[in-house]
Amino acid sequence: MRRAGRAILDYLKKADLLLLALCVVSTVYGIILIYSATLSDSAGPRQYVIVQLAALAIGIFLFVIFSIIDIEIIADRWKWLLAFNILFIGILIFVGTGSTEVGSRSWIRFGPIGGIQPAEVVKVTFIILLAKQMHHLKEYKDLNSFFSIAQLAVHFGLMFLLVLVAAQDLGTALVYLFIFAAMLYTGGIKLRWFALGGAVLGCLIPVAWKFLEPYQKQRILAPYDASIDPDHIGITWQPYRSKIAIASGQWTGQGYGQGTQTQSGSIPEQHTDFIFSAAGEELGFIGCLAIVALLTLIIIRCIYVGLKARNNLSALVCMGIAAMLIFQSLENIGMCLGLTPVIGLTLPFFSYGGSSIVTLFAAMGLVCGVKMRTVSPWKRSLSGH
Repeated sequence: MRRAGRAILDYLKKADLLLLALCVVSTVYGIILIYSATLSDSAGPRQYVIVQLAALAIGIFLFVIFSIIDIEIIADRWKWLLAFNILFIGILIFVGTGSTEVGSRSWIRFGPIGGIQPAEVVKVTFIILLAKQMHHLKEYKDLNSFFSIAQLAVHFGLMFLLVLVAAQDLGTALVYLFIFAAMLYTGGIKLRWFALGGAVLGCLIPVAWKFLEPYQKQRILAPYDASIDPDHIGITWQPYRSKIAIASGQWTGQGYGQGTQTQSGSIPEQHTDFIFSAAGEELGFIGCLAIVALLTLIIIRCIYVGLKARNNLSALVCMGIAAMLIFQSLENIGMCLGLTPVIGLTLPFFSYGGSSIVTLFAAMGLVCGVKMRTVSPWKRSLSGH
């Protein structure tokens, strides 16, 4: 018993409890918003709250587990990670389900108990695998050589196309693109390769545009072309109602559980993609500011731990996780404000989704593990390193 007690105390001394606290507070805040946003649901908020609380409990457990396991041990199993990434997303071709409205099949459903999004989980293993690849190329090859860049491009291209083809999820695929670009930049890739990549991307976009379905083109253009849905009865219904909700909240909101749009059920999927609008309407600008502040602190903490990391691999993992949070947060808040296309990305920690919460806490556990294994400067000088 004493040994177990000492182990727990030792863990608490080393663990990043600040990061854990920020994540838990954000998730609890999200659950409070989800409860209000689902009051008008025919089934009521009980099921949503239970799922989210269960995901929070599992998430905290995984936070501890992934912080204990050395990230280098996980990265050394890169062949298994690669196989897992390909097979787990690839299985969606056969069993994937999703929204018929947007054509996505990004879910594996397990009947009434819910489901899991493989591409959501694989974001984390993709970050670890890419960090391992970049670390190896930097240590044993020339990271900025054509051969190294080609390897990295093939790795990313495989995952990007797999998400597009198997999950048919453009939003999540764009998250992978942002993670890839951010990790390359922070990892030391020279700007000339970004210029070349930008030029190639510019040439490919017109070609890819031809293969998009009409509804996909409309979703991308809707925030910038008022003629697509001038009466806001179709594709722009959600962001239009979301803007009304946020604007009506003003500084302090209409009151918890009292939002006109929120309680009337006027915004479809408000508890997932548009949870930010519920905060804006019922808790006002202050409620929205609290969300932005919490997410910003979590992102800053990930970057800070990455900057202090003991090696390049650990630093890249932290930066990749921070990039994931940055893109999803900006895109989700942007679409709630009608500034960016509605592409089905949830707000990290706040939106409803068990697989999202569990995955995020596992990712934060990795960051915590990096922090726990960081050697302070004075200890490093004493050891002669």
